[in-house]
Amino acid sequence: MTFSGISYLAVLVAAIAGFLVGMVWYGILGERWMAALGKSKDELLPDGKPPIATMAISFVSELVMAWMLAGVIGHIDAVTVSGGIITAFFVWLGFVATTQLVNHRYGRYPLSLTAIDAGHWLAVLVAMGIVIGLMGT
Repeated sequence: MTFSGISYLAVLVAAIAGFLVGMVWYGILGERWMAALGKSKDELLPDGKPPIATMAISFVSELVMAWMLAGVIGHIDAVTVSGGIITAFFVWLGFVATTQLVNHRYGRYPLSLTAIDAGHWLAVLVAMGIVIGLMGT
C-alpha cells in the first residue's frame, strides 16, 4: 500500500527499526546520557520504566521521520541501500545534528550529551535509510 508513491510498509518497518536502534543505543549509553543531562534515573523514571505516553510520542515521531526520509529518498531517486544511507547522513547533518548542537549549546549541556543524542539520531536515520533502500518507497 502506498501514499503518493511511498510504501506504508517500508515506513512502518523503518520506524520500528529506528525505535529498536534507540532502545539499544540508550540501553548501552543510558547511564552516560543521564549523567550528561544532569538527571538521575529516579528523576527520569520514577516508576522504573519509561512512561507509555513518551514511548508513544517517540514512535509516532519516528513514523513521521521515516515517512519524510522515504519522501526525500524517493524524490531524489536514490532508492538503494547506499542511497538511503547517504541521504540519511545528509538529512542528519543538515537538520538533526545542527539543531541538537544549537539547542544543547543554549541549554549549556555538555558536548557529551550532544554526541550521545546526535549519534543516536544518526544511527536511527541510517537504519531507516537502509530499510527504505531495501524495501523501496
